[in-house]
Amino acid sequence: MKPMLTLVGAGPGDGELITLKGIRALRQADVVLYDDLANHTLLEFAPEQALKIYVGKRAGKASFTQEEINELIVRFAQEHGHVVRLKGGDPYVFGRGFEEYEYARQFGIRCEVVPGVSSSIAVPASQGIPVTSRGVSESFWVITGTTRKGELSDDLHLAVQSKATVIVLMGMSKINEICTLFCEAGRGHLPMAIVQNGTRADEQCVLGQVWNIPQLAAEQGVGAPAVLIIGEVVALHPSYLAECMRNFSMAY
Repeated sequence: MKPMLTLVGAGPGDGELITLKGIRALRQADVVLYDDLANHTLLEFAPEQALKIYVGKRAGKASFTQEEINELIVRFAQEHGHVVRLKGGDPYVFGRGFEEYEYARQFGIRCEVVPGVSSSIAVPASQGIPVTSRGVSESFWVITGTTRKGELSDDLHLAVQSKATVIVLMGMSKINEICTLFCEAGRGHLPMAIVQNGTRADEQCVLGQVWNIPQLAAEQGVGAPAVLIIGEVVALHPSYLAECMRNFSMAY
């Protein structure tokens, strides 16, 4: 029994969006440590005798600290063998996967990474929104909504000036500040979407413009976990024009 850690990206939420390599790792697991954003149906791929332990952490809810998760990874690898750390999306996109990888390696534990489908691309796609489209957007930003200090990322100030699509993850708690930033830059009429629980059966999408999206989200009860999509590509959503007209008529 050799200690081993495999970081597996579980994809954006739909259980069918995990990779074949991710499934293979789960089938070889002695322990699975999984979080909120990983579809729990994926645990069925792990052996029946494997330990399956929830280590979720979400803003506003009691959870394991990152330090505790790091320690659990090492302890279970040393005691049981192969630990699969099942993380929503891709483990290296705002998933703190590299911290877990580095910590385990300090103890001589063999580590592997299985990339996952990132919600930053897959969730917009699930709503018919491409993050790039010829003649509309040549590039895209993927930015965290909140830094470790609880502040807006400095990169958002740069993104506001760009014509690129802006994808914000973990941004619902800062939705008003983010939209104010765009409005103050004269970009309040940019198309915007908020997608909660993207690619899952209970997915919800709010369409509007930067200036009115916080109000629309509040009225429709949309919250975290959600992906924010800002830019002209949002207007390519098949229901965008109809939603804007409906919102306009309700406002007047």
